Amino acid sequence: MSKTRRVLITLVVVIFLGSVIGFNVFKNHMMGQYFANMPPPEFPVTTQRVETSTWKPTLSAFGFIEPYQGVTLATEAGGTIQSIQFESGQKIKKGDLLLSLDSTVEKANLEAQEARLPARERKMKRVLRLFRENSISEDQKDEAVAEYLALKSEVASLKATIARRELVAPFSGVVGLRNVFLGQYLNAGHEVVQLEDVSTMRIRFSIAQTDLSKIYVDQPLEINVDAYPETGFKGQITAIEPAVNSQSGVVEVQADIPNDQQVLRSGMFARINILLPEVKNQVIIPQSAIQFNLYGETLFVVKPRDDETQIKKGEKEAKPALKAEQVSIKVKARRGNLAWIESGLQPGDTIVTSGQVRLSNGSHVHEVNTEALNPTASVPAL
Repeated sequence: MSKTRRVLITLVVVIFLGSVIGFNVFKNHMMGQYFANMPPPEFPVTTQRVETSTWKPTLSAFGFIEPYQGVTLATEAGGTIQSIQFESGQKIKKGDLLLSLDSTVEKANLEAQEARLPARERKMKRVLRLFRENSISEDQKDEAVAEYLALKSEVASLKATIARRELVAPFSGVVGLRNVFLGQYLNAGHEVVQLEDVSTMRIRFSIAQTDLSKIYVDQPLEINVDAYPETGFKGQITAIEPAVNSQSGVVEVQADIPNDQQVLRSGMFARINILLPEVKNQVIIPQSAIQFNLYGETLFVVKPRDDETQIKKGEKEAKPALKAEQVSIKVKARRGNLAWIESGLQPGDTIVTSGQVRLSNGSHVHEVNTEALNPTASVPAL
């Protein structure tokens, strides 16, 4: 190969490599300029203007619902069931006879003693008349009176024995499922049926001693049970334990709950909200706007960017461009999806309610009116 040809090939290679290197240097320079001049991204967010409203503070507690009166009826004596006068789930009145045991022997003995009672009474009256006439001694009079009183007491004892073999309702209410059958032999103390007065229910719960000054007798409260999640029940405090538990530092409280519809049942788990006096002109915001971390509670406030405007699609006038600033707040109380803000926000501020996951302090944002960013109220069933 001639020298001239080699020089030409070398020159071509140098030119080709130089052009490739030059193109890459130019491309990197232009890309750097593009990214340097590219505006920061804007994130879509939903917002809400902070306004004052009335907050209804509550004290939360929980407990189990009890009947106003409730007892498991049982027999006082043993014997065979002779009759059953009630059905499961029946409403009964105070004094109704529910069950009778076989009392044939006791009733026969009662009849025998009652038959002797008139004769003993007449004998006593004759002896008393003769004693007043000084015809008999005082010992004879005392003996006749004692015989009459002893027989009368024996009659009363037999009547009490028969009554103990009968089960009578001590108060009005509703009976549960009966646990006995006709002809069954029962021992003394055998449980027959549960009787409960469900016209008014009761609930006992505990509060911290630091909240003792906030409650009082006749104070209203709200009760929620899982069986009726959409229904709120009203009640009021009827008694407060006079002593504080020295070990736990809590106070026992009792409340009554009207149960006119008789939907509440004893043993239900209930959540209680004791209603405290309302507080007006307070900053209330949705909890979805708040971010919780180890350093406290924060949220994003939307503010205009300095000397910048933008025209939104579909609008003719330019409006201030927006940015998100992260601020620290202090939450005083929470209820449901609402939070009562003690400090960090002022009425008139605009806060980010959703879409704040991708934001950082100073991020550019634009407001959207859509439910796509809003958190769902509940997790869909699978």
